[in-house]
Amino acid sequence: MTTFSDLGLHENIVSAITELGFETPTEIQQKAIPVFIERTSDLVALAQTGTGKTAAFGLPILHHLDTEKKFTQALIISPTRELCIQITNDLKKYSKNMRGVRITAVYGGSSISEQIRELRQGAHIIVATPGRLIDLIDRKAVKIEQVETVVLDEADEMLNMGFQEDIESILSNTPEDKITGLFSATMPKAIRSIANKYLKETVEVSSGKKNSTSTDITHQYAVVQAKEKLPALKRIIDFNEDFFGIIFCTTRLETQEISDSLMKAGYNADCLHGDLSQQQRDKVMGKFRKRVIKILCATDVAARGIDVNDITHVIHYHLPDDIENYTHRSGRTARAGKKGISIALLHIREAYKMHQIEKIANMKFEKFLIPKGEEIIAKRIQNFVTDFTEFDYKEASDIKPLNEWIFPLMQMEKEELVARIMAKELSKLDTNYTAHSDLNVDETSRSRGSERGSDRGDRGDRRGSDRGERRGSDRGERGMERCSRRDKFSDGEPTTRLFINLGKKDNLRYDEMREMIFQNTKVSGHHIKDIEMQGVFSFFETDAQSAERILTGFNNVEVNGREVRISRAEGNQNEGGRSAERSERKGPRERTYPSARVGGSSSGGDRKYGSSSRGSSTGSSSRGGSSSSTASKPRYKKRNDDTSW
Repeated sequence: MTTFSDLGLHENIVSAITELGFETPTEIQQKAIPVFIERTSDLVALAQTGTGKTAAFGLPILHHLDTEKKFTQALIISPTRELCIQITNDLKKYSKNMRGVRITAVYGGSSISEQIRELRQGAHIIVATPGRLIDLIDRKAVKIEQVETVVLDEADEMLNMGFQEDIESILSNTPEDKITGLFSATMPKAIRSIANKYLKETVEVSSGKKNSTSTDITHQYAVVQAKEKLPALKRIIDFNEDFFGIIFCTTRLETQEISDSLMKAGYNADCLHGDLSQQQRDKVMGKFRKRVIKILCATDVAARGIDVNDITHVIHYHLPDDIENYTHRSGRTARAGKKGISIALLHIREAYKMHQIEKIANMKFEKFLIPKGEEIIAKRIQNFVTDFTEFDYKEASDIKPLNEWIFPLMQMEKEELVARIMAKELSKLDTNYTAHSDLNVDETSRSRGSERGSDRGDRGDRRGSDRGERRGSDRGERGMERCSRRDKFSDGEPTTRLFINLGKKDNLRYDEMREMIFQNTKVSGHHIKDIEMQGVFSFFETDAQSAERILTGFNNVEVNGREVRISRAEGNQNEGGRSAERSERKGPRERTYPSARVGGSSSGGDRKYGSSSRGSSTGSSSRGGSSSSTASKPRYKKRNDDTSW
């Protein structure tokens, strides 16, 4: 068995990676590290994501680093900010037992003046995105004329993003006698052209087959109607209680819309796309790594470089147009030798893409059936009962339950107590699984009607994702919500529809609304359903008991200097608040609910909630939500109390 010591690395580097828990090098590390250490030839390394490419080039760079030299000795170029930051953090961990190593990351979306200031203090290794590096070179803030090693990481993606001219410009400004490493998951013609032009005496190594996917990933597909993709996605998440994954979308708008829909339904989700600031992206990724966020919706570019352990699922809401991107997407799971699942949500007319991927990647998709409603409920009950009965309550805490706490429970009959416990657990399922039980479509069915329906669904998909129109998805979402309002709470209680004089103009998102309610009433987020957020007011539904706690809990609470008012929505005497809906449609909402004007209009413009403030969720389950913003975060406080929350 080969060890890191066998590869010839310095002992202080070996000790650092041993302390990090790495015992044996991966295949690509075994092949690439010796070539980089010898420094007699350039290197082309082909390997899939999650195979340890960062250590493959990072460890030999550190091995040859001379901290006595004050100039930049190594330059690593990556396509995205996230990957740039990830590489920098990894190198700092690998070099923790080395003295005086200075590693600087430079990328767009952050203050260039601060990056220049850091570079002037000296950097032995620079990790950079192409665009920002070109900018710094033009400003004469960085000098690369003496670099000894250049690495192009995720080279195929940099070309896909249009950085070929920048890369060639950077390489032309580096010394002739440098060592160059080109790391990529695939080898398109453009990559081969750069290698032939700028690399010399090249050694090519690979891990696995070219363009192939990891054998640790189970590749599955499910066929549903285009309009049923979101309900199908929710069922996949609900069926897998340990779900920790990434939802890949084709456009920024689609990413935001799906994320908002999941958060609105109470899922602990957030999004990552190019419209977010670097600070927002860092915040989202920080929460995802800590599992505060369990569901991340992302575009291909934004997700490149995401290196998070133990991701269980990758969901392709649409298959990528560039087939090679499938490899990068699915490679977010099954990292470091773990197992993972990649599921493609298809409608019938998308099947051709799946077959192209099978051919190019030399792999086979397995048929996956979206769980039926009763299957999800049955599994949720089974898992809960198993965890409940196996829980060692005697060892859980030194705090003994007082009789006055449990007296109401002791008065119940055993059957009633069990029924209440199960109803409480199942209330977390906010989808009406009793209706439209089976979402699966038989892809072999090619009747005239099914093809026509699928075609309409396909056109609807393109309209929603490519043109960015929200109308259709919004209507579908509202329709789904109205259909699912019955029996939302499994304990049989009717829902209560409430009005609050806060909305999108207060720079609030669904998760922040839930958090604010929790902070004042201790009503948890999964009791808050169907939030309908308008400009200066909103509606939401909850069970009767929670409604009373909410109505009495908001005393002297202010947002942006005005008092928060909560009341029952007008005409809400029936299940699901349908009467309130009818009254809501009678005319201007401000006339029907005059309390929406209390305290005047709120601060801030009427932003789309997709770009409003982000807050943190509460609780540790897969529900609760989280988000981010470009707008200023509203200030919540109790009057006569300066403590903000």
